[in-house]
Amino acid sequence: MSTYSPAAPASHRTVRRADVPGDSALLADGDLPQPQHFIDGTVRPSSSEARIDVVDPATGEVFAQVAEGTAADVDVAVAAAQAAQPAWAARTLKERSEILHRVADRLHANADLIARLESVDSGKPLTVSSDDVAQSIDLIRFVAGAARAGTSAAAEDYVEGHLSVIRREPLGVVGAITPWNYPLLMAMWKIAPVLVAGNTLVLKPSEQTPLSALKLAELVADDLPAGVLNIVTGYGPIVGERLATHPDIALLTLTGSVASGKAVAAAAVSTLKRVHLELGGKAPVIVFADADLAQVASSLRVAGFWNSGQDCGAGCRVLVHESVADDLVRRLVEEVRTLVVGEAKAGEDVEVGPLVSAAHFERVKGFLDRANASGIRAAIGGHALPGPGYFVAPTVLADVPEGAECARNEIFGPVVTVESFSTEDEAVRRANDVEYGLAASVWTENARRSHDVAARLDFGTVWVNSHLVVANEMPWGGFKGSGYGRDLSIYAIDDYTRTKHVMHNHTR
Repeated sequence: MSTYSPAAPASHRTVRRADVPGDSALLADGDLPQPQHFIDGTVRPSSSEARIDVVDPATGEVFAQVAEGTAADVDVAVAAAQAAQPAWAARTLKERSEILHRVADRLHANADLIARLESVDSGKPLTVSSDDVAQSIDLIRFVAGAARAGTSAAAEDYVEGHLSVIRREPLGVVGAITPWNYPLLMAMWKIAPVLVAGNTLVLKPSEQTPLSALKLAELVADDLPAGVLNIVTGYGPIVGERLATHPDIALLTLTGSVASGKAVAAAAVSTLKRVHLELGGKAPVIVFADADLAQVASSLRVAGFWNSGQDCGAGCRVLVHESVADDLVRRLVEEVRTLVVGEAKAGEDVEVGPLVSAAHFERVKGFLDRANASGIRAAIGGHALPGPGYFVAPTVLADVPEGAECARNEIFGPVVTVESFSTEDEAVRRANDVEYGLAASVWTENARRSHDVAARLDFGTVWVNSHLVVANEMPWGGFKGSGYGRDLSIYAIDDYTRTKHVMHNHTR
């Protein structure tokens, strides 16, 4: 086990604050979207007068409100989507592709606005929110092109005198529920492939971070036909439940927690609708003795703390060979020590922002408190930071024993745990011994080992000598408790279609 202790544990880390109070440094008049649903191509009021407060996580202050949607609002949105779907599906792939390219152009033209909205809404540093916008634009363009080059089994006489043809058809109306950690990006992971395949969509963004999706809908209202994209804001037990049980929704896609996924899958059974789930993760980072430790530490500086660790693929659970554990902990602590924590409006060099909400802040603190009570050592961090907002110090927990809560459960904050192993088989067994199966990484200079270990890991994505590098051309999704279905790549487009076999008897 590691015995390294830093000379100065950075307990005096402070949050960089902006000189300008409130959100005036990031948002101007007119930047906020209309606080209502977007249905059938226009802003539409809710059937309820109730409102949901939107809170700036950097200050804890309410700065906007949105409609608290009802099941009746979902019904109106689904009816609009259902009415628009036949005409949308009848367009050629080329036409739908060109429209999506126009959406990408509109997003590109408003990239700064969307990034600033995202930063205030979720607390993200501007570097993170700007990257989210850039990734969203690239995804739209990839999907718009890839859909036009789809592949399937060749038309052929598989039975004598009968020509078989495979058709890929849209499903109809798709419901989507997106999370608070990547509000725009996760919405686009749904919107782009769902629409290009010829479906129409009813989207429920997280009630904590709804603004970028609403603003996007306003911006592209002239590009998309009315009813193709609909957004209903509200809470999961009301709006999400109705999406899951609505008889006219063919598929429900969700990115969220394991608990949310189970609830949605159970609710969807009543109508036998398909479910597409991208759920939680607890990504192991397996570091062998021959790994480049400097590269591991510098990579984890990003992969463990990007978006304040609120990433289901974050490199949050390090399993390192016992012979190099001390060295890796020392290097990782020195990397983490240099992270800049602060409000988004405090400068573009801010790297770690607040957690998204007071409730999540308390949840992450609870993990740290229990780890401390059980004797697990914080090599750096391990505590909340003083002042307003929901800031937690970037943390490395060392000497973590096998089976510890902090190493098995998804903390979803700026916390990386480090545990050591003795043998390769032990490392693989322990890496797989969690309910999640989303992502993992292997660090070694031995090519044969990298191939073998990657094949033995029960995760949907395995990186070798890197972590949290995502390509829109490659599929993203998990095994086990991390769900099923794939986002990104051509596989996502396929997931939002149905396969029809048409056989022609051409005997004469």
